[in-house]
Amino acid sequence: MRCFFSLGRRLFESIDNKKSRLDQKRPLPVHTLKSIREHLIVNWTYHSNAIEGNTLTLSETKVALEGITVGGKTIKEHLEAINHRDAILYVEEIVRNQEPLSEWQIKNIHRLILKGIEEEHAGVYRKENVLISGARPIPPDALQVGPQMQRFMIWYEGEGRRLHPIELAARVHIEFVGIHPFIDGNGRTSRLLLNFELMKHGYPPIVIEKENRSEYYAALDYAHTTGDSAIFIELVAGVLDRTLDFYLKLL
Repeated sequence: MRCFFSLGRRLFESIDNKKSRLDQKRPLPVHTLKSIREHLIVNWTYHSNAIEGNTLTLSETKVALEGITVGGKTIKEHLEAINHRDAILYVEEIVRNQEPLSEWQIKNIHRLILKGIEEEHAGVYRKENVLISGARPIPPDALQVGPQMQRFMIWYEGEGRRLHPIELAARVHIEFVGIHPFIDGNGRTSRLLLNFELMKHGYPPIVIEKENRSEYYAALDYAHTTGDSAIFIELVAGVLDRTLDFYLKLL
C-alpha cells in the first residue's frame, strides 16, 4: 500500500479551505440542515443502489423510503433502499459517538445492507470464491478473507492514520473492495466506509452518481491492477470539492 504523492497537497489544501469556510457557518439553520440531510439520504441511497443495478428511480426511492410500495418493483429493491437508509443512520450514529472503525462495525454496516435480503450472508465473511463482474483483479481466496481483513485493520490503525483524511477515505474504499470480504453488498458497504471516514473528520459525505459509474469502476480497477491509487483519490477529492461548493452556495 503505497503513500499518495502525485497530486501533492494543493488539492487537499483547497478542499480544506472550503471546509473551513463551511465550518464558520455552523451552526447551520435547523430547517436548512434538515432539508440537506433528507436530500442527502435519498440521493446517496438512490445512486449507491443504482450503481449496483437497483432499478428504482430517484423519485421512487424517495417514495419507498416513505414506506410506500412502488408498483412494478421487487420487494428486494424496496428492501435495498430501506436498508441503505438504515445503514446511513447507523454510520451517522457511530460518527456521532466517535466510535472507532473495527471489523465488528464493518460487519454491522453490512448486516444492515443485506437485512431481509440474504440473511445468511449478512455481516458474515464469504466462504466461497468470487469474481467481481467487469473487473480484472480476482479477489483473494475465501480462506484469506479473515487474515486480509485483519491486515487491513492493522494498516488502517497504523499507516492509514498518517494519511490525509481524504486519501485515507479513498484508500479504505480501494482496499476493502479489493478484499471483497462479503458475498454481496461490498460496493454499498465500501461507499459507506468511505463516507464514514470523511464524516469522522468533519467533511460532508459524498455521493458517487450512477452517471459516473464507468469512470468510478475504471479508477478502482486501475488502482487494483497497478497499485496506483492516485486516479481514484483524485476522483473522490473532485466529488468532495464539488459537494463543498454546493453547500457553500446553498448557505
